[in-house]
Amino acid sequence: MYVYIDGDIEEAGAARLSVFEHGFMYGLGLFETFRIYNGHPFLLDDHFRRLEEGLREMNVSWVYDRQQVLEQVESLRKANAWDNAYVRYNVAAGTGMLGLTANEYTAPTIVIYMKPLPPAEEERTVVKTGRLLTIPRNTPETSKRLKSHHFLNNIAGKREAGDNPEVEGLFLNEAGKLAEGVVSNLFWVKDDTLYTPALDTGILAGVTRAFVLQAAEKHSVYIREGHFDAAHLYHADEVFVTNSIQEIVPFSAVDEHTFRNNCHSITALLQKEYAKGREKLWKAQDLFL
Repeated sequence: MYVYIDGDIEEAGAARLSVFEHGFMYGLGLFETFRIYNGHPFLLDDHFRRLEEGLREMNVSWVYDRQQVLEQVESLRKANAWDNAYVRYNVAAGTGMLGLTANEYTAPTIVIYMKPLPPAEEERTVVKTGRLLTIPRNTPETSKRLKSHHFLNNIAGKREAGDNPEVEGLFLNEAGKLAEGVVSNLFWVKDDTLYTPALDTGILAGVTRAFVLQAAEKHSVYIREGHFDAAHLYHADEVFVTNSIQEIVPFSAVDEHTFRNNCHSITALLQKEYAKGREKLWKAQDLFL
């Protein structure tokens, strides 16, 4: 497996970062995870606009150059010879002296990781169960939640939920309202209305979350974003979670409460819309040089 570090492609075991990297020392770094389908990255601009905006909050100088990002990702994809892959694009603050600084970081470190995935058409249909966690979602450290290196709260949630990949831990925020999954955004359906926690509950503004809301609006599905108690979720007709790697994943149950899953559900409709988005990308002109 190869990784990308600041313009170089290296074998993962040989790759090195400075011990004075402030992304390591102080957690000053953000990342985006996205998928490559048949050689093409999906929803690339959405991911990198969020990354650029978040880095501005961290006082890290980095500007999204679409062509440069495409070239970086494609060089690593070719080195690994994978047409379908998970990509993690990481921007850390850069090296500096010991101690905190209020100055802008002007030389960030770029690290790209990649691992192979099966083609989307070969993936089995995944259905998960959810488990409400006792550990609360931590409060964002800035004006909004960033996809940062500060992942201890997520790891604590994963430990409580357990290692079974088909169980997703679901956070309540510190006010006791539904928030998000350990690695996902949360949705549910009741009486043909699509519900999801509002961004001001402290959740991440997920890229796939935004895609789902746009697709639901396209089909005139009534949407409610807000602050909801766990009981609201328990009485749902359908429940699903989203992220850019697993896409749209229905739940068969949360705790002891079970839900329907069928081809006529709103969840299934949104899954079809997501698949159409992938197909539209495949049929478009090549994004890479």
